Amino acid sequence: MILIVSQSLMAQARGVPESFADLAERISPSVVNITTSTTVESRTGPQGIVPEGSPFEDFFREFQDRNGRPDRPRRSSALGSGFVISEDGYIVTNNHVIEGADEITIEFFEGFELPAKLVGTDPNTDIALLKVEADLPLKYVNFGNSDTARVGDWVMAMGNPLGQGFSVSAGIVSARNRALSGTYDDYIQTDAAINRGNSGGPLFNMDGDVIGVNTAILSPNGGSIGIGFSMASNVVTKVVDQLKEYGETRRGWLGVRIQDVTEDMAEALGLAEAKGALVSDVPEGPAKEGGMLAGDVILSFDGVDVEDTRQLVRVVANTQVGKTVRVVVNREGKTETLRITLGRREEAEGAVPASQTVEPEAPATMEMMGLTLAPLDDELRAQLQLDEGAEGLAVTAVDETSEAFEKGLREGDLITEAGQSAVTTLSDFEDRIETAREAGRKSILLLVRRGGDPRFVALSLDEE
Repeated sequence: MILIVSQSLMAQARGVPESFADLAERISPSVVNITTSTTVESRTGPQGIVPEGSPFEDFFREFQDRNGRPDRPRRSSALGSGFVISEDGYIVTNNHVIEGADEITIEFFEGFELPAKLVGTDPNTDIALLKVEADLPLKYVNFGNSDTARVGDWVMAMGNPLGQGFSVSAGIVSARNRALSGTYDDYIQTDAAINRGNSGGPLFNMDGDVIGVNTAILSPNGGSIGIGFSMASNVVTKVVDQLKEYGETRRGWLGVRIQDVTEDMAEALGLAEAKGALVSDVPEGPAKEGGMLAGDVILSFDGVDVEDTRQLVRVVANTQVGKTVRVVVNREGKTETLRITLGRREEAEGAVPASQTVEPEAPATMEMMGLTLAPLDDELRAQLQLDEGAEGLAVTAVDETSEAFEKGLREGDLITEAGQSAVTTLSDFEDRIETAREAGRKSILLLVRRGGDPRFVALSLDEE
């Protein structure tokens, strides 16, 4: 008995919960099962074709009636999870749980059901907001601060795994700031068991606050192997607030194409460290109106230091549309502060045409740094589908053993800048390289365009 008490006290001292029962009992009433119903066309399998008046005609008609005619719609249902965030009936779940649904039914822990209406969705973060009308105030949970969650913290997942009904699983935070495929991804990775049907359910900390929305699992067989992902609550809360107010998201838009600053790029730009976001293009939009230029390195946005492009995208998206912000950039070694009024990203999406890559013939005129370069003429402009006024040097061949090939340069690319200055002739290119060498640079920064899409590439000056 003394041994048991001692072990219990030691576990509490280490922060290991003796039981999750009290926490589960307190917050379970806020977790819901979600059933959706969708009208889909019936399967269109092979049909029996018999002559009219055949003795088999009645048999085939009865068989098709029993198994569903191809032109007869049928109902399809799906299961998921969610949780109540207010006593007046707002419910959060995943977008993929309710996407395309004609009817949404919410089953509560106490056993009653209510129909739900869709308030709004955000496919970018896979979040949806629902609303039910209840006669009495509903039990709900609050969002916590996901930024305070540390790797190793205990967490608890709740939901409706594999349609089995209310279920609880526990584990720890395995990793933070995971990105899967979305622009705004900020996932908490956990080893708490998450299976199909858990989608849209909450991930709780030990205070009973929601720090994530269970969204995806990594699995070779469809079941939990201890690698689950929950969208961080600090992303979800901003989305939910906008869906509640507007029925849609309204993200800030800066209007630039950016890329991460690598070590060799930092050296070529004369930066002390590889931080910030390098602007590769400034199309029409807020940034251009605010004076931003291609080649600027964004160091700070609205008072927040910029580490990389992923962070900048999230910070901009979370900033109010129409707000005028201060953006600090490094431009040719000097720091400048720009004032830019943000637009709305949803209105700007799709404005940039898709890129096209055309392989030109290779009239080589100069070989340098593993590249064969040629100045643009009317024939090359036509082959590269460029405007008549386009300027630069066409890459007509790339040595597959060169650094340029390793960094992605290919035949058909167009180099428009070297050392942050425009190049239109081969002598321009040679001059930029010589200038960089005289300045003690070990690499030179090239602005490369492929099908109109720009990116910066730093190449070593040691490679001839």
